[in-house]
Amino acid sequence: MNQAAARRRVAELRELINQYDYRYYVRDDPAVPDAEYDRLMRELRELEQQYPQLQSAQSPTQRVSGEVAEGFAEVKHGVPMLSLDNAFSDEEIEAFDRRVRTRLGSGEQALEYCAEPKLDGLAVSLTYQDGTLLRAATRGDGTSGEDITANVRALRAVPLQLRAAKVPKLFEVRGEVYMPLSGFRAMNAAAEAAGEKVFANPRNAAAGSLRLLDARITAKRPLQVFFYGIGLWQGDEPPLTQIGLLEQLAPRPHEHLVKYPSPENLRGLDGPEATAIEGPGDPRTDRVRRA
Repeated sequence: MNQAAARRRVAELRELINQYDYRYYVRDDPAVPDAEYDRLMRELRELEQQYPQLQSAQSPTQRVSGEVAEGFAEVKHGVPMLSLDNAFSDEEIEAFDRRVRTRLGSGEQALEYCAEPKLDGLAVSLTYQDGTLLRAATRGDGTSGEDITANVRALRAVPLQLRAAKVPKLFEVRGEVYMPLSGFRAMNAAAEAAGEKVFANPRNAAAGSLRLLDARITAKRPLQVFFYGIGLWQGDEPPLTQIGLLEQLAPRPHEHLVKYPSPENLRGLDGPEATAIEGPGDPRTDRVRRA
């Protein structure tokens, strides 16, 4: 195989593997058997080794560097990354609604809210430049956090390259890395069987997994991610509504970010009541659905 043919095959393999990653890690709908996936990945690695000039940081083979980091550098957020407020009663929610309507000058007119599940994991901010993942950081104190790029690159649910026809020149997307209950239970069962330490809850497991100095271990953890907000945005105007933003972050193969769990548009404060999902330890127990 000459270099031109190798270049075409490398591009084809990367496209296939990215599609299969999306189907497996985002849609939970595997497209090929594991053996076929492994064969394609092995072929890609061999071609990149044979033709070093074809290597790219955005290749599926480069998600995990294989090196252990010495520590986490500080990262300044382009826009402060604030924490969410909370409410524990109907009265507190109604007071929030009154404050919003007062500040907007909307009088008694009912406002439209976007109600989303609240996932309990680790808040992260990812920066994309020209559609390429540039950096990932923790929330930290809201002004600056820790650089966890190597570990976030290891999450196959996170695209290294956005493939939409039009993406902002530079933007930060905020979200939550969490561990679903099924993965948490399976991981703890395996650890217990091996006589290793088990995690107390999915939140601690997710946060601890992203603060490991060896991204190879992070890559083995059953982590998922949900993006729900933006920070710095340079380019065309962002969506005007929260539901519009979530739809833009919705899954289309290699175009946008990952799936979001069932938000709803609610008019005023009449809507479904909050419901806990499975109870203590569930990463979605803090669901906010009262609106």
